[in-house]
Amino acid sequence: MSDSGAEARRVAVARDESLPDVDWADPPAGTVVSTFLAPSGRLATWSLGDPAHPRVVLVAGATGSKEDFHFLMPELVAAGYFTQSYDLAGNFQSAGAGPWNLEPPEDRYTLRLFVDDMIAFLEAGTTPAHLLGYSFAGVVAAVVAVQRPELVASLTFLGTPPDPGQSFAGVKRLGAFARLATPGGAAALMRWGVQVNVLHVKPGRLAFVRDRFRFTRRDAHRDIMRIMMEAPDVESRLRALSIPKAVAVGEHDLWPLERHARFAEAIGASISVYRTGHSPCEDAPYELAADMLALFEKADPPAPSA
Repeated sequence: MSDSGAEARRVAVARDESLPDVDWADPPAGTVVSTFLAPSGRLATWSLGDPAHPRVVLVAGATGSKEDFHFLMPELVAAGYFTQSYDLAGNFQSAGAGPWNLEPPEDRYTLRLFVDDMIAFLEAGTTPAHLLGYSFAGVVAAVVAVQRPELVASLTFLGTPPDPGQSFAGVKRLGAFARLATPGGAAALMRWGVQVNVLHVKPGRLAFVRDRFRFTRRDAHRDIMRIMMEAPDVESRLRALSIPKAVAVGEHDLWPLERHARFAEAIGASISVYRTGHSPCEDAPYELAADMLALFEKADPPAPSA
């Protein structure tokens, strides 16, 4: 790393270490709050920046939401990118979206539903777009990228389950019991962990995520857990993609770092590790942004100044 690069990293680390405890429900200044009509229904969206600039789409996973990118979106906009995010169907402010809205209607949330929604969202704006999938949304983004590679300029997996099949089998400490878990049990355990604040998040963040559970549908959460227990193996197809790819993960993630490193090597991706848990977008957004911008430059010329 050059001296300037090392200094930029030190600045990013310092900013991450001094993150304020914000009102996470309050969008960054200039954010356009709207909805998008996807195949499964209306999805709550945030858009920030100039739509004429290169596009970045950030998608959170199970029980997450667009608010998880509160710090990350403005940083990417400041570098000259147009950023968008949406809540997955059944999650937070997209709770009205679900399989009953499909043609023909279905009775459960499926991987196909989430993939079709993501494809529709990407197609509705400038493509190819830089795509980040956070946790479960990374499973969705992987399928989207191999099915519709022309829509994706670069691909970032943020805390994404690193193994196909039974994703929870590799989870630290609890992985040995994965075969005994039910989708409903896995969802209940996740909710419990968030509610009792096992990750020791700040008061403002804790209040927000607890409130968010009031809206996220339990059946959507359960069905996402079911999908993660049968994650598709698309590693060889991801490796064949010519786009830049990255794995971004906290050193205290749910899955061991060696599993994330195996995944990165298997798909031909770089890997960045942050001094966080499962949520670098919340706890190390400025370091993450720097690494994402470096990835984007492998696919695009430098973006114009905002």
